[in-house]
Amino acid sequence: MDGLHILRTLYSHLFVGGPSLERAGTSRLAAARLGAGFTPHIEVASPEFAQGQRIPIAHSADGSAVSPALCWGAPPEATRSMVLLCEDPDAAFLLPFVHWLLYDLPPDLKFVPAALHGGAPDELGGGHVGRNSRLKSGWAGCAPPKGDNEHHYHFQLFALDRVLAIEPGAGRSRVLEGTGCHVIGFGELVGTYQR
Repeated sequence: MDGLHILRTLYSHLFVGGPSLERAGTSRLAAARLGAGFTPHIEVASPEFAQGQRIPIAHSADGSAVSPALCWGAPPEATRSMVLLCEDPDAAFLLPFVHWLLYDLPPDLKFVPAALHGGAPDELGGGHVGRNSRLKSGWAGCAPPKGDNEHHYHFQLFALDRVLAIEPGAGRSRVLEGTGCHVIGFGELVGTYQR
């Protein structure tokens, strides 16, 4: 299945030109890969948009491209650290486009302020900022192609029974590799954006 997806995506990019009609899809989201839907639920919300609603323009490339504020309920008692990952499965890539990756967040953290910058560990009381799909640290503003269908941004929160203890600036693969079977709680907020 993945092999066929890769071939169709490459064919579109190399021979048809323009963006691929193939999308990563929700089955390739980190939550699906980790089987997180079966773990205890953590409520995730934002004061800026509701579940399934449009993300404000300030958090897009059409605005100032600052990260949104998020808050969540208490994770399971055995939580040692948390991972926050925002992915867009509607992007025309082999894997979901990573917009944001924070990991080794303290288990008592309940809120991420808007416009979080490179000083995230200081602002959050610990943790690391990972690389997005643009190979930069921090939030990559919503920027779906103009005229494309509405894109869905999955803000996934994973509670882990361990601290990853990997270097700052790690990417999605490295973080998920360390996360493995250590997910003991999960929550998700989905926002949308269209140009």
